[in-house]
Amino acid sequence: MPKPQSGRRLSDIPAATMAAAAAEVAAAGGGGEMVVVRLPPLSEDDPLFQDKKRILDSRNLSCLFQVPNSCSAADAFKVLDRMIQAARIAHMDELELYFTGDEDFGPLSTRNELESLNLLLKILNTLLLTANVGAMGVLQVLCDEILLRLRSLELEDNGQMVVQIRNQNMEDSLLKWGEQHGAGRGMVASENIDVGDIALEIPESSIISEELLCQSDMFLALKDLDSITTETMLLLWSIRERYSPSSKFKIYFEALPANFNTGLSFGIDALAALEGTLLFDDGKLTTCLIPIAGLLNHSVSPHIINYGRVDKATKSLKFPLSRPCKAGEQCFLSYGKHPGSHLITFYGFLPRDNPYDVIPLDLDTSVDEEDSSSPSVTTSQTSHMVRGTWLSRLRGPPTYGLPHRLVSHLHAILGCNQNESAPEADNKENDRMVLETLLSIFTPMLEGLGEPDDFDRENACWDVKLALDYKDLQRRIVLSIVTSCTSGLAMLDS
Repeated sequence: MPKPQSGRRLSDIPAATMAAAAAEVAAAGGGGEMVVVRLPPLSEDDPLFQDKKRILDSRNLSCLFQVPNSCSAADAFKVLDRMIQAARIAHMDELELYFTGDEDFGPLSTRNELESLNLLLKILNTLLLTANVGAMGVLQVLCDEILLRLRSLELEDNGQMVVQIRNQNMEDSLLKWGEQHGAGRGMVASENIDVGDIALEIPESSIISEELLCQSDMFLALKDLDSITTETMLLLWSIRERYSPSSKFKIYFEALPANFNTGLSFGIDALAALEGTLLFDDGKLTTCLIPIAGLLNHSVSPHIINYGRVDKATKSLKFPLSRPCKAGEQCFLSYGKHPGSHLITFYGFLPRDNPYDVIPLDLDTSVDEEDSSSPSVTTSQTSHMVRGTWLSRLRGPPTYGLPHRLVSHLHAILGCNQNESAPEADNKENDRMVLETLLSIFTPMLEGLGEPDDFDRENACWDVKLALDYKDLQRRIVLSIVTSCTSGLAMLDS
């Protein structure tokens, strides 16, 4: 089961922040004409704090918004759009910050959009609890619009899961075991589930964790051994429980596959197929197994993004929906913000159009980018990267579908910064230098990956097939960069 992701969750919003905003609404509605909506302030502990603050300031955004009680729906939606922009910026991760240009107002990614809309929905629903009649109308309009946007997101399953031998009877037994131990719905929705509904609920007593280990006799026998870690003890405990006929978790362990087809078990042929690619990562072990929840598949467009904390009131781990799931649809979870290399290595599948599939670049970063004419390169980031240009919404000049920060950096190190007062021909020549430099980097890389072959994948072993899929992904990314550079040069010539 994937570990919970770090970062600010909806449940992390301080109650005081919610209460303060609610109080402002009540006060304003008492005799005023404004609804005050306050987003959680940026945390100065966030490594990206300065970058996010700079973007907020450049767009004249803050964490405080006012909506007139009597305004039209169109005017309310204009304020809502600015709230969403601010929430998107607050939820930015390092990659989104890197690949977002100054003129890109979003959506930035599926996950970012789901986090932003759900944050605002939670805040507005909290305000509704204490709002008077004057404020209720506009708050309800805003809530309904957010729900409409969440329900209208056109998302599709983009997780290519490796086909593994499944035992349907064992999975059915596991689900029955979960029901007997208090677990709720799971996997494929048996009914329509809306935003905020609980798709799955696992009792704390059914979670295999360090706390459960500490209650066992094995912990008493092992805890005083030198250099033994909690992970090792939990592994030994799990091995014993798997083969114990009286184990409470017997059905769960029996439902696990006999073999795990992941990158860690690639054969020689599969490793050979990866030649020329960048398959690497630094995965970490976790110390928590959650029966039934482990059957949820991953997607870059998940239904569930906020989970990982046990509800103290119900003593259960809840999995609320961040977007609707219709009856009969598979319900997807997010395993985290991982590139395909990580998902292949530790989970054995490769998603399509994953925004976290990037190729890092080893470029000279000794140039002081803060001296660049473009304010967008003033950032705490010093590393550079590319990803498939099909994810970019801006295909023409000045970036040609390439990361704005990368293009600005190359302008700086090549000594050809863009200047609005310079002749157009000079700026075009500067663009040409940048595009030709990128072609000199990526053309040999594309040649090193070779041409797609006519290998019989249908009859290939699972690991060779997965390795070739990953190589195709790398080739597709590099080819998109080469194509964007070539198209950009053609634009300059025309």
